[in-house]
Amino acid sequence: MKPLTLGTAGHIDHGKSALVRALTGVDTDRLPEERARGISIELGYASLLLPSGRRLSVVDVPGHERFVRTMVAGATGIGLFLMTIAADDGVMPQTREHAAVLRALGVSIGVVAVTKSDLADPDLALIEASELLPESEAVAVSARTGAGLEELRAALDRACVTVASRADADRAARLHVDRIFTIKGAGTVVTGTLWSGQIGRGDELLVLPQGRRARVRGVQVHDQALDRAPAGQRVAVNLTGTALGEIARGDVLVAGDSPLRPTYRIDAELEFQSGAEPEHSERVQVHHGTREAPARLAWLGGRFWQIRLEAPLVPAAGDRVVVRQIAPPDTLGGGRVLDPAPRRHGPSREVLARLERLARGEAPKPSGRAIGSHPPTPTVPRTPSDARPQKTLSSSAIALEERLRDAGIEPPIDSELDARDLAALRDAGRAVRVSKSLHYHADVLAEIRARLVGLAAQTGGSVTLAQFRDELGTSRKFAQALLEHFDSARVTIRRGDEHVLRRGVTHRAG
Repeated sequence: MKPLTLGTAGHIDHGKSALVRALTGVDTDRLPEERARGISIELGYASLLLPSGRRLSVVDVPGHERFVRTMVAGATGIGLFLMTIAADDGVMPQTREHAAVLRALGVSIGVVAVTKSDLADPDLALIEASELLPESEAVAVSARTGAGLEELRAALDRACVTVASRADADRAARLHVDRIFTIKGAGTVVTGTLWSGQIGRGDELLVLPQGRRARVRGVQVHDQALDRAPAGQRVAVNLTGTALGEIARGDVLVAGDSPLRPTYRIDAELEFQSGAEPEHSERVQVHHGTREAPARLAWLGGRFWQIRLEAPLVPAAGDRVVVRQIAPPDTLGGGRVLDPAPRRHGPSREVLARLERLARGEAPKPSGRAIGSHPPTPTVPRTPSDARPQKTLSSSAIALEERLRDAGIEPPIDSELDARDLAALRDAGRAVRVSKSLHYHADVLAEIRARLVGLAAQTGGSVTLAQFRDELGTSRKFAQALLEHFDSARVTIRRGDEHVLRRGVTHRAG
């Protein structure tokens, strides 16, 4: 039986830790503060033996809304979930958000435990569970009395049969660190879910993103020393060559010859919850492994986005990411890494074709650029509209061009326009996408750019949103979309509330 990791999920006070304790005999709330407050704050760990003889690594996560980022860190790398829904509460806000996180991570197999069934009739909660997670078996249990625990173990056994173990993938070792401590006489120990490969005594590993090398002194799985530990389970690794302060939660241990490197850009296929799709250039928090970083999302068309990170992540193609709103914090969605180290680019037919190929699993064409710890940010050459090959436009496209030109600074939103004609204008260089839902006529945009450069020259080299809005005599909505476009086009760079003109930018277009 190949190793698997089970992650808990569910609203605060719905009995996750009590249920894990009843199933495993382990109290995962190990901190004094957790025991004093009666809530989980950090990740907890246990080993669960099922009736079939399979042993699962269990990651117990906090349920409080303030600790969702910790929940995400614990859920990455799991093979299946155990969702708790209390019989006396039913589905609650964090139940739904944890379910959204699991969807974003692609974790679709699991079991629902309707807890506290000794305190309330579980029937309504069982119905709600079937509506929220229709593919998952639901079992009514009581951690206090023990009722339903054997049925729950059997349901988990059945779920495990359909889960592919990470040990089956033929990949180099990779472990995302979620805990670091020292043992007297042994030195630095890190723990995490081993995503791929094997780790054994004597292996040389690379600690990313720092690039520091370390050697494995020993490996344990559930307090048992092993010569080598395969992927798909919780692993504790005793390291030499690195001190406690030289490695942190969120770091990644990879095989010494691994090609993985930190990146500041990711091309991804993302899916968002209904009504939660972000705007182009919106600032979000991106979670990958046990690490997170603020980023801006650049829409590339359809379900494809470029994630432009403010701090490095260490992804591989096919990994899952979770995208969360920064304020107020909420899970927007997530998806799959297609290219872990792309050049900086915007939308184009070539880009969409490449991403469609990657989404289908076709091998990428070599980019010819080595991946460094801090990749350069090349600019994408821009072609003036009058230098593009002239294409014959339909009469309806010509009419749309006139409409965009006449609309000036406040064009209609894309949903009011014919998508085919808009694409034809874009291909001909007569329309420019400024945000996910706005296009401007190329000549109008060039005039706006000149006004921005002129305004910056008058105000010491930078402009604020309010100044630009007043200069154009428009609303905040249009001024903000335009400034974010010029930031992404490298005309300006945002610093706090100001958009600073980049060095060398003139009134000339491009």
